Amino acid sequence: MELKGRRSKKILRELLGADDINASIETICLYPARQSVNFLFSFFYDKDEIIKWRAIAAFGRVVSMLADENMESARVIMRRLMWNLNDESGGIGWGSPEAMGEITALHPGLAKEFSNMLKSYIRPEENFLEHELLQRGVLWGIGRLAQARPECLPQTDGFLFPFLASADAYHRGLSAWALGNLKSRASVNALEQLAEDKNEILFFNDLVLKPLTVGFLATEAIGKR
Repeated sequence: MELKGRRSKKILRELLGADDINASIETICLYPARQSVNFLFSFFYDKDEIIKWRAIAAFGRVVSMLADENMESARVIMRRLMWNLNDESGGIGWGSPEAMGEITALHPGLAKEFSNMLKSYIRPEENFLEHELLQRGVLWGIGRLAQARPECLPQTDGFLFPFLASADAYHRGLSAWALGNLKSRASVNALEQLAEDKNEILFFNDLVLKPLTVGFLATEAIGKR
């Protein structure tokens, strides 16, 4: 099975929009990884939110499988995602931190090598990203990694605290989710202050995109400690 040209991109988009996304991802994984990653990457910029998020999920699965076969090829893809977040790239990097989070959540070897880079994007003395919309992606990526491998993110909760007080509801909700996945006891008081926050965000988890309030995510995070 090969992917070439516009027809292939259309096929992948149809798979990403299908009702049974689990079956679609299994199908996508049958294509050569080096071909599918380029098409999936293009969907990170899709205007349809569910297509974007499902592409990120499929991308994570494909790169994780590729790493099992050829670790260096997977590293090249991770470096491409990092380059997209570099000012010198000339782009914005939409979807790149989310993809890094998904990949590192799925693959232990890549998590060991790249988790420090992912968390560096919220550390002011390291590679802190100033772009507020990109910060949303970083917070989701950190939360996703924390969901699967919290041990890869030691001493990270303190750098998430400022986002709990952000004017952006996504910052508050996603940092609360990440702190819950880290089982951060130090964040309980701050999370309790958000328990009545009625602002909604579109939240992607377990291949489902749905609106949730910041208060719900904060309360759920408290329950995980």
